[in-house]
Amino acid sequence: MNTEYKQKLDKLRKDIDKIDKEIVKLLNERAKIAKEVGKLKKEYNEPVYDPKRERQIFEKLEKLNKQYGEFPTDAIKPVFREIISACRATEENLKVAYLGPRATFTHLASIRKFGHSVEHIPVPTIKDVFEEIVKDRVDYGVVPVENTIEGAINHTLDLLIDYPLKITGEIVIEISLHLMSINPDISQIKRVYSHRFGFAESQQWLQKYMPHVQTIEVESTAKAAEIVKDDYEAAAIASEAAAELYGLHILERKIDIYPQNFTRFLIIGKNIPSPTDKDKTTFIFSVKNEVGALYKALESLYKNKINMTKIESRPKKTEAWDYIFFTDIEGHIENPHVKKALEELKEKTPFFKVLGSYPKAQ
Repeated sequence: MNTEYKQKLDKLRKDIDKIDKEIVKLLNERAKIAKEVGKLKKEYNEPVYDPKRERQIFEKLEKLNKQYGEFPTDAIKPVFREIISACRATEENLKVAYLGPRATFTHLASIRKFGHSVEHIPVPTIKDVFEEIVKDRVDYGVVPVENTIEGAINHTLDLLIDYPLKITGEIVIEISLHLMSINPDISQIKRVYSHRFGFAESQQWLQKYMPHVQTIEVESTAKAAEIVKDDYEAAAIASEAAAELYGLHILERKIDIYPQNFTRFLIIGKNIPSPTDKDKTTFIFSVKNEVGALYKALESLYKNKINMTKIESRPKKTEAWDYIFFTDIEGHIENPHVKKALEELKEKTPFFKVLGSYPKAQ
């Protein structure tokens, strides 16, 4: 090895070691302060998780990072999400229920929102997520609510009507399926495992690039990843979370047929978070069965200059041919113009319920 090269490399590595030592020291100082924050929150009975504060931190750090220009700004949020998650764990053991099993896209959404250091608890159904929160077994829940390809998840919408819980946040995840294996050499793969939907969405890619491989259906993409972690001749079609959980190499990224496939997940809890400058309010209402009833109800939004971003109808369970409207608007329930508009809308409708006011997904 060239002596000059080795000397220069050793010096640079010593510089990195010195910086790493300082980072670890600062992380411990941050964790110490976070503990004090946790004690103060307990004393005043305030929630550990504060979406407004978290959003402010991310925005401030991303803006600060742009001044330096070396570290990728897109990486700031993932890095500090884990730092915040670990520090929050020193305040309290936060528990989050999600629609399982592990390594599903809902699990990935839970990790992306809360980081790895909270306790992520898989449950078998969407209803179980709601039940765990109501029974105080967990602090928050993560459930899917709509997909750009399949549309709304109606069971989630129905449960939001029935349970006394609030939407406290949202996160949008790209639904991408990847080919993964414990073996980094794709040419040695003889079998591919996945769920039937995974095969349906990646059939074109498989026929083009791996036409002679054996395909084996299992109960979930997560199960497929679990199986292949011990099989050097097998691969799975599953999520990035599955590859991370089972230590698999991603051999080919995004082999599904949909280039724009996203799912929106809701974070549900018991309290509405305080307003930020970029919020969304979700509410439901019904109207009388008469001409112009929907127009009259929504007129208050127009009068108060409220931007409605979504409206979707669901049949009312108690009466045939009656509907409930799920609606998203920009702004927080504590904003005066939003509050006024919703009070006027409530007066014109037989049924009205605010489901949550929360920071919009970034």
